Amino acid sequence: MKKETRVNHPPRVDLAPENHPVVAPIYQTVKFEFESLEQTLEYLHGERRGFFYTRASNPTTRQLEQTLAELQGREDCLATGSGVAAIAHLLLALTQQGDHIVCFVETYNPTRYLIRRLLGRFGVTQTMLSIEDLSGVERALASQRTRIVLFESPTNPVTKVADIAALTRVARAHGALTVLDNTFAGLHQHGEYDIDVFVHSLTKYASGAGDVMGGAVIASGDIIRSLRADFGVLGGVLDPHAAFLIQRGLKTYFVRYRTQCATSQRIAELLAGHAAVERVHYPGLASHPQHALARAQMQDFGTIVAFDLRGGAEAAARFVDALELFALTPSLGSTESLVVAPQMMSGGDLTAEQARLSAVTPGTVRLSIGLEDPDDLAEDVAKALAKA
Repeated sequence: MKKETRVNHPPRVDLAPENHPVVAPIYQTVKFEFESLEQTLEYLHGERRGFFYTRASNPTTRQLEQTLAELQGREDCLATGSGVAAIAHLLLALTQQGDHIVCFVETYNPTRYLIRRLLGRFGVTQTMLSIEDLSGVERALASQRTRIVLFESPTNPVTKVADIAALTRVARAHGALTVLDNTFAGLHQHGEYDIDVFVHSLTKYASGAGDVMGGAVIASGDIIRSLRADFGVLGGVLDPHAAFLIQRGLKTYFVRYRTQCATSQRIAELLAGHAAVERVHYPGLASHPQHALARAQMQDFGTIVAFDLRGGAEAAARFVDALELFALTPSLGSTESLVVAPQMMSGGDLTAEQARLSAVTPGTVRLSIGLEDPDDLAEDVAKALAKA
């Protein structure tokens, strides 16, 4: 074999059957092959296990998918290139012209865009309510055949807590699928509820380092099988190297999440006792309107602390500019602490009434608590409040 050929066909290194890597390798390849046309056709006809093309599946990504499904308490998972890709692929795969979706004003802005603008162009209608309006959900489902009820809990950014048992019960009674964006709560929470499909942005807690993007759709084996072909054709798959990084990040997931939750509780209590703060939105506080519900539904209250400054937008601007340890940037769930100002949380697609229901005010600030020393974070927040 000449050298020009060898560099394209390097020697294979196979492990002995009893020899296993402690960390699974990255299958950074687009293509896989079988040893014969017969075996290839058996695979293509569903008669042989294996991998063929990474857009359809890849061993590295598959390991991550199986890990995520087990953490969320479901049978299977499909990983995508971002959290928004997971939501977009799911909605496109599950809906058709004439379908109806019930969604909520307390929903991630890109999700609202996908439902109202993108699906709206294809004849999918929607009813948008407040997550607290259970009677409105009942009326909407009773008045129109609904395909999906899509919600978040806790919600972004003011951490309203959905009554998951009530929502799933009424959705099931009317034949609607429930889709929960469970990113804020994390992969270990809410699995015991009768949710049909969980969606996660793996960019957040799963990765933890803020250096890789990904998304996941987690559900029963039957639902995932029904989605697989559409997801493959839509093509927003997760790259194997990104999958490897997220799988690595999951090793510290529980340590990170629970440590960040403990610090979040401390910061929320600091904010609640400060004269410059009108209201703190954190489910772990007894003052939170759904604190009892959160205690019943959640093992951990999360790492997002939102609050309303009495001085409105000007006070919020002074506060975020005074912070030294919080990066002024979107996203959440990473090892570094982050802050989002009210001017960055515009709900321009909402009516005045919908904006009121969302509970985001001109003075609302959202903190994502990281892994810095709690004393340092508390000092930083206290100094910024003094300037606010």
